[in-house]
Amino acid sequence: MTTTILVIEDDAAIRDMLCFSLRHSGFSCESVSDGEQGLKWLGEQQPDMILLDWMLPGIDGIEFIRRLRANEYLADIPVIMLTAKGESEDKVQGLSVGADDYVNKPFSPPELIARMKAVLRRCRPPETEENQQLEFVGLSLDTKSHRVSVDGQRLDLGPTEFRLLHFFMKNPERAYSRGQLLDHVWGDTVYIEERTVDVHIRRLRKALEPSGHENLVQTVRSVGYRFAAD
Repeated sequence: MTTTILVIEDDAAIRDMLCFSLRHSGFSCESVSDGEQGLKWLGEQQPDMILLDWMLPGIDGIEFIRRLRANEYLADIPVIMLTAKGESEDKVQGLSVGADDYVNKPFSPPELIARMKAVLRRCRPPETEENQQLEFVGLSLDTKSHRVSVDGQRLDLGPTEFRLLHFFMKNPERAYSRGQLLDHVWGDTVYIEERTVDVHIRRLRKALEPSGHENLVQTVRSVGYRFAAD
């Protein structure tokens, strides 16, 4: 499977150069120009790594990492900061808020690629992980392989639908408002409208429909949604 890198960089020339180098090295590259766009992108998808400029308009790199690490579902994404700030105290600040590595500008693409591969190796999840498999009324969700199946037949879910189902399966038989689902699944540091929840609920139901499990995701009038067998 191709490793996807999200580049968050406001300089278009650097952004284009990074994506060219990454694709040439076999990575898949997505790019945005500021932190707010980055958070919105992460509300829909999850990359394998983020290359993050420090000096961004609006949400700077330090604040972006703080928000990322505060989100249960995004906290483990490795981040390499790219910056012209070269003082040792700047590096300490970047690493202390949760950056996995720190590369000074200007940098050589081969060195950056080598550093990325080292971080990706270091950040691989451990072989033993709690709650690797969740079961509910015939549904099986494996957090390690990121797969959902019914009686051995795999169901295809998008990243957000997977996170939503994961949360529901960990917390069945309880009603949650749209705001609560946003906080738990997307994280309270990601700013998304509540109606986004309805969109992904519909997608999740559609993905569960072939197996006959779409009715597990129940609408609770005047409240929100519940995951239950009855």
